Amino acid sequence: MSRTPGVPLETPARIVRTLVGRGYNAEREAVTLIAGSDDPGRTLARVVEAAPDDALRITADHVREVLASAPAADPSGTEPTPPAAADAANAADADPAASAASDPSVSAATSHDNAAHTDQSAPAEAQGTSGGRNVDPALRSLEIANDMTGQSTGTGEYDDFVKVFRDRYEKLSKLLRGRVNHRPAKAISNMSGGEDAELIGLVDDVRSTKSGHWIIDLEDTTGTFPCLVMKDKDIAGYVDELLMDECIAVQGTLSGDAGILFVDSMHFPDVPRSHRPNTADRDVQAALISDVHVGSQEFMADAWNRFADWLHTEEAARIEYLLIAGDMVEGVGVYPNQDEELDVIDIYEQYEAFSEHLKSVPGDLEIVMIPGNHDAVRLAEPQPGFDDELRDIMSAHDARITSNPSMVTLEGVNVLMYHGVSLDEVIAELPADKASYDEPHKAMYQLLKKRHVAPQFGGHTRLAPEELDYLVMEDVPDIFHTGHVHKLGWGKYHNVLAVNSGCWQAQTDFQKSVNIDPDAGYAPIVDLDTLNMTVRKFS
Repeated sequence: MSRTPGVPLETPARIVRTLVGRGYNAEREAVTLIAGSDDPGRTLARVVEAAPDDALRITADHVREVLASAPAADPSGTEPTPPAAADAANAADADPAASAASDPSVSAATSHDNAAHTDQSAPAEAQGTSGGRNVDPALRSLEIANDMTGQSTGTGEYDDFVKVFRDRYEKLSKLLRGRVNHRPAKAISNMSGGEDAELIGLVDDVRSTKSGHWIIDLEDTTGTFPCLVMKDKDIAGYVDELLMDECIAVQGTLSGDAGILFVDSMHFPDVPRSHRPNTADRDVQAALISDVHVGSQEFMADAWNRFADWLHTEEAARIEYLLIAGDMVEGVGVYPNQDEELDVIDIYEQYEAFSEHLKSVPGDLEIVMIPGNHDAVRLAEPQPGFDDELRDIMSAHDARITSNPSMVTLEGVNVLMYHGVSLDEVIAELPADKASYDEPHKAMYQLLKKRHVAPQFGGHTRLAPEELDYLVMEDVPDIFHTGHVHKLGWGKYHNVLAVNSGCWQAQTDFQKSVNIDPDAGYAPIVDLDTLNMTVRKFS
């Protein structure tokens, strides 16, 4: 079959933009079939021409039918093109990125850890257009682990809480047993005074003595035992970092009456200092964003459009993955008087609006989304992925939806996606030099050290009792991606890149009342082959 004069070879991105412009979503396989045909431009035109009047989505079966029914080539070397098909071909040839309205180059950013740098390159318009995106999906690999969607077993009974904490203890104590010769709390209580003892337990209580020392009650599956940390010990500083219900190990000597353990050393599950992160085998990038908050009067639609336009340019051609860490919409009734700040009142209409905005990014991107505390799922963590009704609404580009948290592996690089509600708790409980809103990545370091995304139960973070504790970091991530606090921060902890990606919502009246000044309109971009990072600003 000869090509129609003036119709270029289609890339997946341009195929998707053409279909979106004509009101269609498309399955990934459908786009791949069109792009791989002998004449992608003509195939695209025929697919549009043959689409049923009531169709909203182009399927792979639809494309196969069009390919199977394609007429034989005309001896003259040309074929007539129906009017609608000609429109589609012309649309495919157009370059929508050429109308990008403003410079998406990043501004000078506040100094962060040296795990990344800011990109102060020239405007995207001067560097290339979307015609440069030429992605081979066969080179990609994307796997999702720890997705508990549809796996919830908790009923809220007491036994459920026992199960989840027992599972937490078993998983985290396994990480510590190589460093201490653990003996159960019950066995230690039967030892003689003055003996050395080593114990692994969950922090049940922390209290100070009149002399300024600290008593930490550690609980394992056999009981609870008190451990004394003297204020003049080097390890006394660790006490300020402790959260209730986290797992630690201690080594020390029993008192004369064997009623308390004098602690000489303390250990956390932690990321090994010898950790060497995985990297991709090719030059490929991922964009990390969160907290879009469509439906809010303060949703920054212009910044989002600049971001979406930029993704279609040559400069962004290496970005093949988009990871969104929760709060796609503003939600309803999340905080007091929220209705006064809503642009879209109905929650389903909010998701419909979000889906429309998602359509503007390149259709050849692999998109992964997890829910957040503003989304229409249960608030207790772990949060299952969206239900079928919301998945149907957010079907643009076949985005993959998984639970919060989830481990997402991109070409061998393990990315732990967690929305980040527990960061509020970490920042509230720990000293400012250990965790703050201005440097949210440092709070993330604490979670990596504890190997748990939400260790403290009964505080601000709602935890769901499940048979398994899905919040434990059994495997060390290469990238830890969070959102929630609307602040931009990144750095490396024991070679793990920790990124809090800011938001796409300007300051609300509620945020003003609690002194939150958001970092809005930023997109961290990670090189998966090196784990270096740049930050693009679109606001």
